[in-house]
Amino acid sequence: MKRFSSPHIFESFQYRDFRWLWLGSFANFMALGMQMMARGWLVLRLSNDSPFALSLVMIAFSLPMTCMSLIGGALADRYHRKHILMTVQAGNTLMTLLLATLDLTGLIRFWHLIVIGFANGSLMAINMPSRQALISDLVPKDNVMNAVSLNNSGTNLTRTIGPALAGILIVYIDTAGVFYIISGCYIFSFFSLAMIRTYNRSVSADGKSMTKDIREGLKYAVKDSTLRGLIITLFMPVFFGFSLIVLLPAWGREALQVEADSLGILMMIMGSGSLVGTLILAAIRNLNHRGTWLLIIGALWGGGMALFSASTAYAVAMPFLFLVGFMSAVFMALNMTLLQTYSSDAMRGRIMSIAMMSFGAMPLSTLPFGAIAEWIGTPNALLLSGVMLTILTIVFTVANPKFREID
Repeated sequence: MKRFSSPHIFESFQYRDFRWLWLGSFANFMALGMQMMARGWLVLRLSNDSPFALSLVMIAFSLPMTCMSLIGGALADRYHRKHILMTVQAGNTLMTLLLATLDLTGLIRFWHLIVIGFANGSLMAINMPSRQALISDLVPKDNVMNAVSLNNSGTNLTRTIGPALAGILIVYIDTAGVFYIISGCYIFSFFSLAMIRTYNRSVSADGKSMTKDIREGLKYAVKDSTLRGLIITLFMPVFFGFSLIVLLPAWGREALQVEADSLGILMMIMGSGSLVGTLILAAIRNLNHRGTWLLIIGALWGGGMALFSASTAYAVAMPFLFLVGFMSAVFMALNMTLLQTYSSDAMRGRIMSIAMMSFGAMPLSTLPFGAIAEWIGTPNALLLSGVMLTILTIVFTVANPKFREID
């Protein structure tokens, strides 16, 4: 792998194949960020601004990750991860083109969003274990935290640009036009991945069944106390932290009566916080007591959500959204770094799949909090969600003192 000189914050860009992976990931998540905004706006249009409808569409997208991600992890340890990712991008392109055409022709119905969301979620479940595990194949072990942070910084940059761009474009070319642009992003990602030359360091080819591979991965994660703790801490914000992302469009309409462009800017502010957080983490060469930092950041994430929920003005909401974006991004990057560091090459895809499976549990929070938002209002639902995240993080910290010693 070729290298060129760069500052430490961009150290992993020394590696040619990582650069192509980063570009492919950037295009992929630019598409997802734009799609979240365009799809959310389309849902509100079709459902008369219902937060519960937003939750249902998110369920359709995230539910397949509960089981499909385990299959994706087994595939990531069994086949070449690059080829898996290219196949997924081709599938995403076709699904998005279908959605764009239905929208353009006026044939789009709410149930179409459910079905296409389910298909996109299934592809995401196959995509993420390979995408995350491939990072460790492309850079040395000492660069994994830097590479994960840079990869996530690209993702967070798209969270800054994507929703805002989609919100502005909706005004001029409507949601259908935005979906066609999203398809182009997926095509670019496909060709970027095709440029990668490195293959898996460890590819399973021993004739074992897929079911046995999955069982072995689950057993490996449960027996290792460090991996087990990391996965538990990952589930807590999935249940109580990501409700903000799902309910933000409903909050914007309810609390501030925003339009699509203003909502895009709110999402951009949260993405900016995430970008800054991951770039700061990428710049840190040695971070001691990473388990302790993970728990502190998780508690602050919940506190930031609680403070944001009380915002009644645009200017007041923005700094709290920035804080939530910052804390959530650092938490996720640090958690993924530790999971990759403490898992073996042969099991890394399956461990990543268990981590991705946590996102499939999101319906367990989005549906109840969507219903709670209908009942007591979106701000109060977000307050409850943030407080629960902080309390659970504190409880885990007290119950697992050894976790704080993880480096």
